[in-house]
Amino acid sequence: MIKYKNNLELFEEKSKLIKALSHPVRLCIVKNLSTEGSTNVKNMQLCLDTPQSTISQHLSILKNAGIITGNRCGLEVFYSISNNKIKKIVEEIFN
Repeated sequence: MIKYKNNLELFEEKSKLIKALSHPVRLCIVKNLSTEGSTNVKNMQLCLDTPQSTISQHLSILKNAGIITGNRCGLEVFYSISNNKIKKIVEEIFN
């Protein structure tokens, strides 16, 4: 326990990741990216039956937390998980 004393920044960083995953839509997005691989907002919209604007807001939160990245391919952006630790955590949650 002493190891983490006075290391509040570490806990703030980790709690940011947990907060980003704490919404059902965001958890679903990360789970699907983990199992299906890279995809775009249009495919997410069809899968989640959620408006594109709502998905985009959730993607922004996940990107800001460093969980996913977006790579432009022409007019589309394909999203994928950029944090392997999060991928392992999500896989464990659903096992």
